[in-house]
Amino acid sequence: MTLRASLVLLVVLNLGVALWWVLHSDAPPVPAEEAPSGIARLQLLSERPELQPAPAPIAASTNTPTSAPPVPAPPPPAPAAPERCYSAGPFADTAALDAARAALAPMATRVRSRELQEGGGRGWRVYLPAAADREAADANAQRLRAAGFSDLVVVGDGAEANSVALGRFSTEARARAHAGALQAAGFGAKAEALGESRSRYWLDLVAGPGFDQNRARRAAGIPVRSTDCAGLR
Repeated sequence: MTLRASLVLLVVLNLGVALWWVLHSDAPPVPAEEAPSGIARLQLLSERPELQPAPAPIAASTNTPTSAPPVPAPPPPAPAAPERCYSAGPFADTAALDAARAALAPMATRVRSRELQEGGGRGWRVYLPAAADREAADANAQRLRAAGFSDLVVVGDGAEANSVALGRFSTEARARAHAGALQAAGFGAKAEALGESRSRYWLDLVAGPGFDQNRARRAAGIPVRSTDCAGLR
């Protein structure tokens, strides 16, 4: 009897709670208290947007490509030192010439030899070698005059018959200059020393680094003089 009464009481209580939950009303909201006139109302920081901290700036990406630094221009090349040229001689024969060449070659970047004919003191002559006969010799003389070379003689007899003499000169330089002018005009002229002649030999060289003129003279055993480099290029 007691258990049944307890169950009935529990059901009644649950029904009463459910009925109260359905029928009750929320309490009216408490009206905000108005501040007295002239006094500002307190505001939270979150209610003032203008006072909010500014967002931190976004850091620039470190992957942004940068322009490569300019490549410096190479320095200009140093100007080349001017060439120095020398002549050694004269040598009386080719044996002395070859010995001097062997001694001077290690001191030079370029070496050449030359041969000069020295006359016996009677001067130099320029001539056109003998033709086949007198008729050919006269034809040569006519061609020479037409080219402007009038100072000539056709040799009529002797060892040099039918040659054409083209002048005598006191110095080798003048004789070779005249022969060169004739050769430039198309004639086979030659310059030759009169009387006894002999060959003299010279060495021309372009000095190497550290060339010393006195050392070269002692090595060659003969004078070594400065000369123009134009003839050695």
